[in-house]
Amino acid sequence: MSHTVSTTASAELEIRKSRFIAYAIPVADRDAAMAELQRLREQHPAATHVCWALLAGGQSGMSDDGEPSGTAGRPILEVLRHHDLDGVLAAVVRYYGGVKLGAGGLVRAYTDAIASALLDAPRVERIAQVSLGVEVSYADEAKIRRWMDAEGYTLVDSAYGMLVKMTMRVPVNALEDAKRALIDITQGKAGFF
Repeated sequence: MSHTVSTTASAELEIRKSRFIAYAIPVADRDAAMAELQRLREQHPAATHVCWALLAGGQSGMSDDGEPSGTAGRPILEVLRHHDLDGVLAAVVRYYGGVKLGAGGLVRAYTDAIASALLDAPRVERIAQVSLGVEVSYADEAKIRRWMDAEGYTLVDSAYGMLVKMTMRVPVNALEDAKRALIDITQGKAGFF
């Protein structure tokens, strides 16, 4: 069972005059992570490095962003793995202070920075979501919407033709129960696609 952070967590460390600002940001996928990285770069235009690692539903990546190879991205990624996190972008913004840390010092600095951000980060269980498409009559649409709200499911798309086609996101472990509930609500008239 993997977890993610529920909100962005951050921490700041100063190590031998260099400033390390670590962020653990919940993200859905690589595209969302790249948008967050761009935002961080805009927020810290004078930063020397913005190193990062990503674990998000099978999409992973990392970058040393100009630091010596293997001294930033890999240690950040290992901290995410150690904490069994998924759906998280871990980024560390570094402002160089004029004192070189050496390879071992950099690994420790980036590891400590992201570990500090994760120390008190609120975590939630990450449950895989799937799309469920249902086709119902106009008369049943309002009942389905109320049921979705009560269950906390998200409507992704709807299309109106002879019938109403609704696509929603449901937890993978609730898929069969959701189908049964939709059949009950529509008195057996729900069709799935």
